[in-house]
Amino acid sequence: MLRKVTKSARAYLGATTVAAMTMFCGTEAALAESDWPTGPVNMIMHTKAGGSADVFIRTLAKSLEPEIGQQVVVINSPGGGGASQMTRIRAAKPDGLTLGVNTLTHFTAMLTNLKGTFSPDDFSWIASTQEDAILLFVKSDSDIKNLDDLVARARENDGQVNIGGFGPIGSMQSIGISMLEHAADVKFNWVAFNSTPDIVAALLGGHVDVGVSNLGSVSSFFDANRIAGLGVLGEERLTGLPDLPTFGEQGYEVDTSWLQVRGIFGPAGIPKDVQQKIADAFHKAMRAEDYQTYARNAGVVDSWMGPEEYTNFVHRVSGVAENQLKTAGLIE
Repeated sequence: MLRKVTKSARAYLGATTVAAMTMFCGTEAALAESDWPTGPVNMIMHTKAGGSADVFIRTLAKSLEPEIGQQVVVINSPGGGGASQMTRIRAAKPDGLTLGVNTLTHFTAMLTNLKGTFSPDDFSWIASTQEDAILLFVKSDSDIKNLDDLVARARENDGQVNIGGFGPIGSMQSIGISMLEHAADVKFNWVAFNSTPDIVAALLGGHVDVGVSNLGSVSSFFDANRIAGLGVLGEERLTGLPDLPTFGEQGYEVDTSWLQVRGIFGPAGIPKDVQQKIADAFHKAMRAEDYQTYARNAGVVDSWMGPEEYTNFVHRVSGVAENQLKTAGLIE
C-alpha cells in the first residue's frame, strides 16, 4: 500500500508540473506588466551557507535579481531542523518580501520534532523549483567502496557505522537511510548536522564514516577526488555522476519516488496574485542559461508548480511523508 501511495504522489507531481508549465506560458506576459513587491527580497534559509538549498538560491539569485529589478538577500538561519527559519518566516509580514526555500524535511519535521509547533497552514506555499535525489559518499581512501561494503561493515560492527546527514532522525535524508536499513536488514547510527559543509568536514575529519547529501553541494569534492560515491537513491543515475550506480542497481530495492523537493514559501496570508507573480518570476529566472548549466551539472530536475498546484502538493506529500515515517517506525 505504501508503494502505491508514494507512486501516486510521484504521478501527481508529474501532472501538476504539466499544468504549471501551461499556466506559466499564459502568465509570463502578464508578469512583465505587473509590479513585484518593493524590495529587497529576503530569502531566509534553514541551512548554513554552502548547503544544497543555499547553493540553489544563490545561483538562482543571479538571474532573479535582474528579472525583478531588486536585490535578493540570502539570510542563513540554521537550527532545529528548520525551526529557526520557519519561526522567522511565519512572523514576517505577508507582503512577499520575506520568503524561504523549503525541502521535504520541512514536512517530515511538522510530523515529528516540530509537530504542534508548525503546520502547513502557517505558510503560503508559492512555487516548486527542484527535485533532487540523495546520494551516499565516503572519503576517497575509504575501504568502503559500495553498498555491499557498507552493509557488511554494519553487520560486523553491530550497527556502529556513523552516517552523517542533514536534520534529526525523521528528516528527509534520515528516512532515506531508514529505507536502506530495511532493504538490507541492518542498522546504522544517524548523526545529524545543520548543513552539508558540516557533514563533509566531519567525514574528511574522520568523525563519520559516510555522508549523505545531494550532488550540488558536494560536486566540487567529487571533482577534487576527495570523496567517492557509494550509491544514488533514485530511479536513474545522476547526469553529473554517470558512473555511480543506484541503490536498486546494487540490489537494494527502495522507494525511488522519495526525492528531495525544493520550493519557495512565505508566511500565511500573502495575496494569491502576489504569490503568482513571485512564482512566475522564480520560474522565469530558472530558464536562464547559467542556472540551467548549474541545474544539469547538479543532477536536479526542474519543477514548475505554481501556488495552487504547490499548495495541493504540500498537503498530499505530507500524507506520503507520514506513511514513510510510520514505515520507518518513527511515528505511530
